[in-house]
Formats: sequence, C-alpha cells, structure tokens
Amino acid sequence: MKRIFATLSLLFIFSHNQAQSVYHFEEGLAIGPCHQYGREALYTDQLAYQLYKGTLKPQEGSMLLTDPKVGEVKWKKVQADSTHRFRGDSFSNGYVYLTYESKKEQAAILTITGQDMIFLNGVPRGGDMYRYGWMHLPVVLKKGKNEIYARVARFGRFGGITANLTFPEKPISINTEDLTISDVVPGFKNDSLWTGVVISNMTKKPLTGLEMKTIVAGKDIITKLPSVPAMALRKVGVLIDGSGVTSVGKNEVSLSLLQNGKLTDQSKIAIQSVEAGKQYSRTFVSELDGSVQYFSVSPQINGGANDRPALFFSVHGAEVQAISQARAYKPKDWGVLVAPTNRRPRGFNWEDWGRMDAMEVLGIAKKQFNPDPSRIYLTGHSMGGHGTWFLGATYPEKWAAIAPSAGYPTLAAYGSHDGVIPDSAGSPIEAMLLRASNPSNVLALTSNYKSLGVYVAHGDADRTVPVTYARQMRDILGKFHRDFSYYEHVGGEHWYGDISVDWPPIFNFFSWHAIPRDTTVTSIDFKTANPGISSHMRWAGVHQQVNALKYSHIKLNSSKKELKIEGTTENVALLSLDLGAFAPGSKLKIVLDGKAPVEYAVRGNETIFLKNEGNWKLAAAPAAAEKNPERSGTLKDAFRNRMVYVYATGGSAEEKAWAFEKATFDAESWYYRGNGAVDIVADKDFDPQEFKDRGVILYGNKSTNLAWDKVLKNCPVTVTSGKIEVGGKQFAGNDLAAYFIYPRSDSKTASVAVISGTGKAGFRAANANQYFSGGSGFPDIMVFSADMLKNGIKEVRMSGFFGNDWSVEKGEFVTQ
Repeated sequence: MKRIFATLSLLFIFSHNQAQSVYHFEEGLAIGPCHQYGREALYTDQLAYQLYKGTLKPQEGSMLLTDPKVGEVKWKKVQADSTHRFRGDSFSNGYVYLTYESKKEQAAILTITGQDMIFLNGVPRGGDMYRYGWMHLPVVLKKGKNEIYARVARFGRFGGITANLTFPEKPISINTEDLTISDVVPGFKNDSLWTGVVISNMTKKPLTGLEMKTIVAGKDIITKLPSVPAMALRKVGVLIDGSGVTSVGKNEVSLSLLQNGKLTDQSKIAIQSVEAGKQYSRTFVSELDGSVQYFSVSPQINGGANDRPALFFSVHGAEVQAISQARAYKPKDWGVLVAPTNRRPRGFNWEDWGRMDAMEVLGIAKKQFNPDPSRIYLTGHSMGGHGTWFLGATYPEKWAAIAPSAGYPTLAAYGSHDGVIPDSAGSPIEAMLLRASNPSNVLALTSNYKSLGVYVAHGDADRTVPVTYARQMRDILGKFHRDFSYYEHVGGEHWYGDISVDWPPIFNFFSWHAIPRDTTVTSIDFKTANPGISSHMRWAGVHQQVNALKYSHIKLNSSKKELKIEGTTENVALLSLDLGAFAPGSKLKIVLDGKAPVEYAVRGNETIFLKNEGNWKLAAAPAAAEKNPERSGTLKDAFRNRMVYVYATGGSAEEKAWAFEKATFDAESWYYRGNGAVDIVADKDFDPQEFKDRGVILYGNKSTNLAWDKVLKNCPVTVTSGKIEVGGKQFAGNDLAAYFIYPRSDSKTASVAVISGTGKAGFRAANANQYFSGGSGFPDIMVFSADMLKNGIKEVRMSGFFGNDWSVEKGEFVTQ
C-alpha cells in the first residue's frame, strides 16, 4: 500500500506560557460519498463498515464502493493549500484520510476543523461540526503509523478542513477559547458568576482533586471542580467574584488551576462590565446536565418600572450568539427581552435539548423579572423563526402571541444536517422509526396556534429561507385562524437590518394580545405527539397515549352554566381535567367521544383523571412507574436530569476498551454540539445513591456492565454476549446492537438509556451518536445488526415503543 504522510511543517508557538510544537498535515487521501447520517435513527457508512471488518485499504485510485448515483467511488489524493487547508467539492458525505509516523508512543493534541467525527486508529473521537477549531482532542499516538479518518458532510461548501498535531509541554492545561461567561451588571448580584472553562487532560489517569482560583479587581474565589477523564477534555464550571468591578469595560481575570493544592496551569481571561440599561449576558448552571449556560437580555427602559413588564422571548438564528440577538432589539418601555442560546449558535435547532434550554431560560426569566403572566411573547429569526413555529406549536399555552421571522416550519422540509429525511416510510420498520420524529412535525400541530396571535414576517427576496415557507404557513393559517397578520418586506433578503426582528408592527401586534386565565377559557383544541414533551393546554392534559408517538388530539368545551365538559379525543389513554372554573359542590357531567357520561361532584380547585377503557372512567394519576409527562420516552429522554455516563469494565479487553471509548466519544460530542458537561464513571465506581435521581447512560451489556442490575431491575430487555431478548423475542448473533430507554428502577423521575451490543461487531455498530442531532427521531427501542452500516433499513431487526406500564406485552413493536 502506498503510504500517504503529511508533509512536515514543524513550528514552535507559545500558549499560556508553555512551548509546544505544531505539526500540520499537508497531504492525504479523500473519498466520497460513502456515508449517510441524518435526522432519523437509520444511518449507513460504507467506510466505517469496511474499517470494522478490517478490509479498508486506502490507496490513491483504489475503489471503495460503487454508488448508484455517482458510479465508482475512488480514493483521490488531496493537498493542503498555503493555509494548511484541504479543499475539494467532490468529497461531500465522505472522509479524509491522514497518517502520522511517530517515533515513539506519545501524547499529543489532535485538532481537525470542519469534520463531524474522526477515527484515530479505529477509535471514534468528537467532531468539529461547527468549524470553530475548538475541538482540541488529547490523544495517544502509538509508535509507528497512526491512521486518521475524518468524516465530513459538506467538504467543499464550508471551506474544507485543517488538521494538525501539537505537542504541549504541560500535560494538564486550561483552554480559554471556548468560554461561557457572564457580564458584570449594575444592580445585580455579581459575587458568584459562573463561567464555563475547558480543561485538557493529556495524562492516562483521570484528574481528581481539582480546584480553580479566580481573581478579578482584588476579589478571589476558589471553585472545586469535577474530575476530568484520562486523555480527554471537559468544560467545567468556575466561579468569578465580580463584586469588586467598578469600571465599565473589560476587566482581567486570572485563572489558576490547582490539583491537590499544587499549581498546574495559569491563564487570563476578560470579563465585561456593562453600563446600566445596556444589553448583557448572564450565566446559570443548567439542571439538564450541570453545565454552565447563558442567556442574554435587552432590559426594559426604566419608564415602565412601576408595572410588571411584558416578557419578549427571542430565539436566535443559526450561528447567531444570544447576545447578538439581544442587541438587535432596542430596549422597550413596556417589557424586557430575553434570548436563550439553544446551547450553541447552531445547537439543536431549538428542538430536543435546544427546546429544553429555551424552557429552562423561560423559567429563570419569569423568576428574575417577575413579568405579567398574561403578557409573554415569542419571536425569532431564521432558525429562530423555525424555533418560534416549533415552540409555539409545542407549548401554545405559554404565549400570548408569536412572531416568526424568516422562518421555516419544519426541519424535514428545510433539510437535514447531513442528508435528507424521507418523505414517507418505505417499510413498517421505518414507519415505526419515523414516528419518533412526530413531535418535530410543526405542520401536523398547526391547530395549536388557534389560541395564539400569530404575526408572520419574511423578506420577499430571501434566498436563504425562501418566502415560500411563509406563504405556506399563511395559506394554512388562512383556512382556520382568526387572529394572524402577514407581512412581506419588499426587497428584503434574509437579513435586512435589525428591523428583520425589531419590527415595530410586531410589538404593536403583541401589545393587544394577552394570555387568558385558564378558568376563563371555555374551548380547547390541542394536539401532541409525546406527552413527555408537551402534555397540557390550559385545564386539560394528555398523560398517556393509546399508541405512543402517534398524534393525540383533544377538542373540549366547558360550560359553567350547564356544569358540563364535553368533546372528543383521539389517541388518548389517560386525560386530566383541572376543575378550577367550577364551584365546590357542583355536579359536573363529563361527556367524551359520545360515550356514557362521567358524573362528578366537584370538591374544590382540583385535578381529576379519566381513563379510556372503552368507556371513560374516573382514575388515579399515573404512577411514577408508568409512562407520564415527567418520564415518557423516547431514547433521548434519558439524556437529562444531570445524566451520568456509566461504562462497562467487564468482558474482553476489546469490549472494555469500546465502552470507555464510546462514553468518551459521546461526552466529547455532547460537549461540542451542546456546550455540555457530563460525568463519566466506571461501572465498579457507580453508586446509585451518590448519583440519586440522575439520568444514566449505560455503555455495555448485562454481561459486561456491573451497573445493569442496579438501575434496570425488572427490565424486559436483556442484552448479553451473543443474544438480545425483548420480552419473549430473541435475536442471536455477536454483531447486534441495541439502543433503548427504560425507567431507572430506583428513581421516580430519571431514566436509563442503554447503548449496547452483543459482541465486538455489535458494539462497534452502536458507535454512531446521531441521537445528538436536533430533530432526529429515536423510538423507545431499536435493535439492529452491524450490516446496517452497509445495507441500511434492511438490517434493523426491531423497533417500537413500550406500553404505558413500560412492558413489552402492552407495547407496539415491529420486527423483521
């Protein structure tokens, strides 16, 4: 085989007072297309398939595969330009192959920009899908040839990739490129400001006993830090005492990283102090994963200080920082504007954990600014226009009015990050998988806008998000909505200045809309695809479905005069009704779906539950052990409640290595895609009480992971070496993988996600983590073979949803 090496370009630079040499890769091979990762659970990767099989032999001119659209897919030589950048339009959905000859085993930092992930000597590592250049991966280079495969989606479109190795002198260091930092704001508490800082560990042991000392304006504070895994990086939360800052502008903060009291590294950053009345950012520790996040504010003009302010909630577009979003708005005299982050400027498209970030910030904003609960409004631009459509349809009871600007309603219509979502299912298996994406389908939820004022704004010359999306929604709303306005800015491109978002008619429209009190609302029309995401509308709630992830629809009318609630339901197994509108002692009649009425004597301001058992009957609230709005699946639902990654230490040497490597890969991907932080713990060190009520992501199987029985008691799914059992169904072979969710047996709120396999080939098949892609749909369980990498949907053996009691017997599954 012809060897392709990087031409040596060896420099010495200084970072945080430590010398380090840099090696730039200048030559390699590239190939594509050869993979397809998208927004559903399916994926194919012909290169990874051959890599795992041990048949991959990259050589210039050699063929990897024959593609039905482009014909023979061959390796081609690529040369970096004068800026050390590899470019090429023909390698989209492909890989770049690089090699490095090391004279000895040694630690280094590998930085490759613009790639979705890499394989280093067969081990998956985190990607730089945002092209920020911040993913500096601590790696161990083996003696001899080291092989790197960098996966790329749109190679030529975004300017290619760069790749280099650095060899720092210090094994433990602070990296200040990727900060999450608060501003010092007059009138606010500034003595304990959380800051997110990256720590790099180039040693083969986890870093423990860490502390960070910060000093600014004569005020110092020390923060105890969590452990940093071996040969890994982690973003940690550090406190800054900004109470001594008195001058507006940048203020220097010194950082000192200590391990067991000994100084290991130092650095300096700047914290901004802003003028009163100016836009600013504030940080918080997220309940989702314990990481430091931020939101930005355009404060209310003081003239309205005597009234409870309105709250304008503005969600930003792709690559837009939340502070930039806030600065696009002039302060208003009747309300405060708050902009959440989506966890990154691209993040999760305001879906999944982007949605959770938005709701978490909304809760913080309500506590901090005490707004008028009837005057809360939602708006956003571009990707934030999509976020406005999506959050408006998902949580219609939270907003008085919404105003999407330059937005697209669905991700499916606008396109996937790395592929195309199919318009329809090609098989029962795929139909089951696609059902998991139903919560993202705004077009199916448009009836939820009935209770909202809607103002649609779009530039008629927009080439990024064509105005046809706005016209589509105008036509849909025009068929049933009585309270929407539509505006096209003549000649307006995607961004036509701050009035793209800070458009006076929008705020005028907002001013005459208010959220009514629930007890005054007599009619409800509400649809949801997952009660675990969206369950309530005013005084009615869907707690359980008949068929999971199909749409549930309730249309109800309430009459205090007639003492009656009546209406229709679709796909609802358990319904709640808040009876606050009815006086105690009222004899209420409830008629649903034309069935026999349920009569109930109202005792007071209470919530009752009705269960659909052919006829509707009074019932109890769902037990914590059943599916309910707090814990209803699907797979992604386990990635919250400050989840912890628990990797197996049992099995063969290869199985042990896989579990730690996969947990590390997921932690790196979670950090970069979602500005996140997570604890990685060995199964033998996992104490359920120490991690009480936290989500658990379990890597391994019942044969290899000691934590399995601690958190998956009575689970109907068992994965062992060579076999998967789901209820009474068995799948045999060493090449099977499984993703599934199940309630954590010792918790009423947290869940367990299992990333598992039956052997070496099965574990490797589970390596993909496209579950972190915003809007991608994953069911409660999915079983597939390693051949899915090559053959796609044909190799999915099972997919589906557990019953409301989390059983297989009452669930719905498809097998092949």
